[in-house]
Amino acid sequence: MKYQIKQLDKFKYLEEGEGEPLVLLHGLFGALSNFEHLVNYFSPNYKVIVPLLPLFELDIFHTTVSGLEKHVQKFIELKGYDNIHLLGNSLGGHVALMHVLKHPERIKSLILTGSSGLFENGMGDSYPKRGDYEFIKRKTQVTFYDPEMATKELVDEVFEITNNRLTVIKIIALAKSAIRSNLGEELNQIKQPTLLIWGNNDTITPPFVGKEFNRLILNSELYFIDKCGHAPMMEVPEEFNEILNRFLTKLRQQVATLA
Repeated sequence: MKYQIKQLDKFKYLEEGEGEPLVLLHGLFGALSNFEHLVNYFSPNYKVIVPLLPLFELDIFHTTVSGLEKHVQKFIELKGYDNIHLLGNSLGGHVALMHVLKHPERIKSLILTGSSGLFENGMGDSYPKRGDYEFIKRKTQVTFYDPEMATKELVDEVFEITNNRLTVIKIIALAKSAIRSNLGEELNQIKQPTLLIWGNNDTITPPFVGKEFNRLILNSELYFIDKCGHAPMMEVPEEFNEILNRFLTKLRQQVATLA
């Protein structure tokens, strides 16, 4: 990506464009590149922000969904963002859900795609194996409907992350924290308009998870995308961006009508 990573205090983040804040939270193996198409599409009309979540920088006791949420909360407070459209993919969706439940006052809308928080397969049937490149390649491919989306560059990135013993311990800690932190009983507290975009071929948070989020979050709408896995904003960016743009435009029009 051609965008510059900024640093303020202990926070690293990308910020592009002007307008209402659109904050994007990446998943466990996520990176800024996951949101490249989103940033390009929405930065002409929104202030698009991607905080780099300290997945492997927190001490082991705070390497939890709650620990990541606290990081996001402090970042939002420091930057003074308000009327936020908060979007999360995978573990980032889980962090977004926890944040909306704890601090709803600054959040205007919530967007979830392949979010954990109810059920997730994580790395599949086993934890990452250090030094096994083919295992990591297969697990990365499972993220997508089209295995070709798992480019060598992406697999190399995940392999490097999982080849460090302490990092693997933290991956396991985060995965266990996500399983423990089931939000099913709290989701009916969410009042914000919520958009759910799900891949019909997601094997990590399968389609029934999207349907359950839709049932439990009262003011939510659900869209499925065919031939798409766990990361729709990467695999089918044009369709993803169109669905999101319609949702945000409708919210803006509703506000204008009320005014």
